[in-house]
Amino acid sequence: MQQSVLKWVYLFALSLVWGSSFILIKKGLVGLTPLQLGSLRICLAALFLMIIGARSLKKIPKVSWRYIILSAFLGSFFPAYLFAFAELEVDSAVVSILNSTVPILAIIVGSLFFAQKASKKQTIGVVIGLIGSIILIGSGATTNQDQNYWFALLPLFATTMYAFNVHIIKTYLQDISALSITVGSFIVLFFPALFYLLFSGFFTTRLLNDPIVYESMGYIAILAIVGTGVAKILFNRLVQLSSPVFTTSVTYLIPVVALFWGFLDGEKFSWMQAFGGFVVLIGVFYANKRKARKSYKQVNQINI
Repeated sequence: MQQSVLKWVYLFALSLVWGSSFILIKKGLVGLTPLQLGSLRICLAALFLMIIGARSLKKIPKVSWRYIILSAFLGSFFPAYLFAFAELEVDSAVVSILNSTVPILAIIVGSLFFAQKASKKQTIGVVIGLIGSIILIGSGATTNQDQNYWFALLPLFATTMYAFNVHIIKTYLQDISALSITVGSFIVLFFPALFYLLFSGFFTTRLLNDPIVYESMGYIAILAIVGTGVAKILFNRLVQLSSPVFTTSVTYLIPVVALFWGFLDGEKFSWMQAFGGFVVLIGVFYANKRKARKSYKQVNQINI
């Protein structure tokens, strides 16, 4: 399949998988704490990836391991916990929309740290997106007064890390296979995640005899294997096939899937929140228009 077609296949597949991740996190939190959820998610994903791709580790040059480690913590480890803590207080649909700020933050990070000049349209898109985020968070705090919307900042911290990760992969790991990057990352993360899991109270008799915990573990197993393991391979390959901004455009479609699941689960979502979310997506769209893509193509020498 031609790369120009393949990248779109990856984009839509990732939107379906990651759009469903937020409701899986929500269901997982019914029986698990955020630390247990994040740690279990990483450990299961690491075991799955070691089974299917341990041999790919031989393809990673020694000099690249420093970037693999950095990518692992920024792209997987810390976000796994941040999103879990966020959904303690904020609805999954809202968290998914905040996740849509990744392309905007990728522009900011690229401009500040990777010598990538932002175009005028990208700058305007950044401003629009940030305004939308403020509306979304502010209106959410008003609509859901029983929720602590300071927790809405946690997904923004996570998406900033995602933005750094995209540029790290594109700049320093371009010539390494997507499977090798993913397996290497989770090999690095397995032991710190297992350490957290051991000391989180997860392996107590009371917890492991609770049927609700097993149900939550089932949701996290799906999230770990499909939403983390398989999706990370697709994502890293998509980064290599396209530009950072195109890659992070998967966040256009993720909220659509997440909102559908949130609606089925009875989450409250006001018109003002919908407006704020719409403004975020407008900002992302405007920043990712053709001329903006041309700017990234010139900088990264990518054929889009």
